[in-house]
Amino acid sequence: MTVIKARFALNYGDFKLEVDLSLPSTGVSVLFGHSGSGKTTLLRCIAGLEQAAQGYLALNGTIWQDSEQHLFLPTYKRPLGYVFQDANLFSHLSVLDNLHYGLKRVKNNLGLIKLNQAVELLGIGHLLTRMPNHLSGGERQRIAIARALALNPEILLMDEPLASLDFKRKQEILPYLSRLHQQLDIPVVYVTHSQQEMAQLADTLVILEDGHILAAGPLSATQSRLDLPLAHDREAATVWQVIIAEHESHYHLTHVDFDGGSLNIPAVDAKIGIALRIQIYARDVSIALTEPSATSILNVLPAIINEFTEGRDGQALIQLQVGKNLLLAHITRKSLLLLDLQIGMPVFVQIKGTSILN
Repeated sequence: MTVIKARFALNYGDFKLEVDLSLPSTGVSVLFGHSGSGKTTLLRCIAGLEQAAQGYLALNGTIWQDSEQHLFLPTYKRPLGYVFQDANLFSHLSVLDNLHYGLKRVKNNLGLIKLNQAVELLGIGHLLTRMPNHLSGGERQRIAIARALALNPEILLMDEPLASLDFKRKQEILPYLSRLHQQLDIPVVYVTHSQQEMAQLADTLVILEDGHILAAGPLSATQSRLDLPLAHDREAATVWQVIIAEHESHYHLTHVDFDGGSLNIPAVDAKIGIALRIQIYARDVSIALTEPSATSILNVLPAIINEFTEGRDGQALIQLQVGKNLLLAHITRKSLLLLDLQIGMPVFVQIKGTSILN
């Protein structure tokens, strides 16, 4: 069941937004693309901050906009939370008063209950008596997210909430966003042009370009499509969901299982059975026709070649199937020819490194 059905046609003269999109009822849907691709415009249409001349929007079967029926629900009547690039806190109010602002829109005491949950989830209890000018950028954004969640929204919209933060502040807030991703029972639509944020947070990936949708689907499947620019990028990668199976502390390694095998990754301080999200860069994957018997690379897995294409600068892009997971490899075109790689061929992949996303 989809939670959002969105069709918008918006003409600004030099820019046109034309989208027809369905998004799932769970997890984080990331709107990804370069500046000017239409990400924020689409988000604002969902919020009702922009009114497309031709538009249709339904949330769980409830229609918020239908231009054919001359129906348009204004933003203040839409049960949503919106987090902007700037936290937009009231400088003359304490953190607690900022959080209480707007609770009058929430019936009964449900908003207060949601607020208490958000305070705990975002780790801001110790900040409640502070004034906004005594907060870091990351703390301000955590307050803004908590304020949005206190409204008990049916959907949370986030417009590049980390864009104004430096690297250190981004690293400070990303774990909290990952926690939201794991624990929220409402869908999140998240705008970003950062591949790191996309990889760490997305369940569903929507790629926009020039006001149109290039692709939309589950993160790993969309990342690994060879017909899309992401797979050709020097930072091309795939994200896998894994489960911690064992710790090998004397080697500072953790063993994780996935649907189709297991991997060694750098030691993780987490309990057995905990789910992790890891990222594997295409540049860190090599291919062998037979299983290597003497190699320093610990992660050697059987795979099947799904498809391949030529990239830039003498490079070949390979999509492989490893168990139920997709994997990208960037190798030289010469290697492709020397190994005589063919679609459907069984091979072995050597994964030189992984990065842990949460």
